[in-house]
Amino acid sequence: MGAESLQYGTMIVGLLGGLAVFLFGMEQMTAGLKAAAGGRMKSLLARMTRNRLRALFAGAFTTAVIQSSTVTTVLAIGFVHSGLMGLPQAIGIVMGASIGTTVTAQIIAFKVTNFALVAIAVGMALHMLAKSELPQRFGTMLLGLGLVFLGMNLMGEAMAPLRDWPPFTEAIASYSMPLLAVLLGAVFTALIQSSSATSGLIIVFAAQGMISLEVALALGLGANLGTTGTALLAAIGKRPEAIQTALAYLVFKLAGVVIWLLLLVPLADFMRWLIVPHPELEGLAKLAAETPRQFASGYMLLNVVNALALVWFTEPLARFVRWLAPGRPGAEPEMVQPKYLDEALLETPALALDRVRMELGHLGERVLKMLGRAPRLVYEGSAEEVAELARLDGDVDDLHVAVIGYLGRLSQRSIDIAQTETLHDYMAAADYFEAIGDVAEMNLGHAARVRLRAGLVVSPATREVLQPLWEKTLWATSQAVRAVASASTEAAEEVVAAKPEIDRLARRAELHLARRLTAPEADRLALYRIETDLVEAAKRVFYFSRRTARRMLEVDMPEGGAEAG
Repeated sequence: MGAESLQYGTMIVGLLGGLAVFLFGMEQMTAGLKAAAGGRMKSLLARMTRNRLRALFAGAFTTAVIQSSTVTTVLAIGFVHSGLMGLPQAIGIVMGASIGTTVTAQIIAFKVTNFALVAIAVGMALHMLAKSELPQRFGTMLLGLGLVFLGMNLMGEAMAPLRDWPPFTEAIASYSMPLLAVLLGAVFTALIQSSSATSGLIIVFAAQGMISLEVALALGLGANLGTTGTALLAAIGKRPEAIQTALAYLVFKLAGVVIWLLLLVPLADFMRWLIVPHPELEGLAKLAAETPRQFASGYMLLNVVNALALVWFTEPLARFVRWLAPGRPGAEPEMVQPKYLDEALLETPALALDRVRMELGHLGERVLKMLGRAPRLVYEGSAEEVAELARLDGDVDDLHVAVIGYLGRLSQRSIDIAQTETLHDYMAAADYFEAIGDVAEMNLGHAARVRLRAGLVVSPATREVLQPLWEKTLWATSQAVRAVASASTEAAEEVVAAKPEIDRLARRAELHLARRLTAPEADRLALYRIETDLVEAAKRVFYFSRRTARRMLEVDMPEGGAEAG
């Protein structure tokens, strides 16, 4: 075939169009899997990490189900960041994630592309006609899988003329630059953030006889390396342990690339010996027929061997990355930025909502810190302490804005009715926590500033009467925070049930203050205003705490919700 007979425009359009269909199908398939199983996979990861092999299995299984090593790795980094998991366990999870990504390559490598239209038709029917959400999600997954196969067919048809073009076949036969292939696979995977999609494309090229098995395996090694980019980005701004988890993932992948580059030819020879489905073929036709299955099996083998060999060295690897990225000496500075919100999880609403729940716990902790200081500031706080209260309120406002913004971006994704209701409940809880912070700063902070300017002193007798009210109010607020952060219906019910006791203590305080109004002491009226501000603030704080608790009783609490660190 001469160069003049190649229709370059048709080939390029067919290749790019097929690639677009393929990548869109991967996105839809992964979205369906994440929506159907994302929340359950988070619970599995949180539970199955008591030893390195269980962590390895949990990472592999989770990634195989949701088809996203990125999500699995981001979850592991988040667990470490929040103190829910140690560094060695997280390393085991990210090692297992590299195994789970090979499942897609095995599926695609089988000759199932002829069923593309069937999968699209069945998937679309489920997506449009199913009454419940779970079949709709599986319909989305099946539709995506069909589009993956259709895209493969389109790309294969577009590239088919190259198989008979001598310059191309000679170039393939003489190509031996595995390092370049690794780099290409890494860059492409980092751009599309899916090693599963990269492995699928490798199989498409292999099925056309366009690449040798050695080049295919080198591209696969590059895909492994490219997945570390998202993990490193997810660790930015996190605790040192989270950064160490991302670095361990990078070191693990780099070690695999170095080892298998040295063993690339023996591995390719072994896979040719193990899988020889078409001995009757020769040349490019034989390469096209055999390489997809050989690559898929070799890609799985190298990732399994990597993980099983290196999982026994999680402790030394943990020590090494701690040396690479040591924690800052001294006490960890307080964080005023979000601790748990990860943009990478927005595509998995169940996991994103769980992170919002944890971030609300972080926001609640900051509010409790303000609230614990505020009454004492009214009695005896200095001007500097009152100014510090205002700074803490600024931190609360910043976290509130971050949570509301994250929920706003999540609401633009495809979420079901139950998730939409949970999103609204979490948004309300964020507003209530922010309102409690405002009460502490605006009402009590203002009362403290008035006391300081006038040089007033709240009597010990009044403090003694107000103390039980504020102790009960602080307890109710802490229970409301626990109801959110730990997904505890018991804590929420306790807050709701506390209303009669709060009302009784407030009436007792108000009666005492009314009697004190006639006491013969200077500035009695000014003191009365400050003291009644304390009572009204306690009642208002409890109002928002109770509203938060009632909202949480309406939320479908996630299974195995872990407390925020």
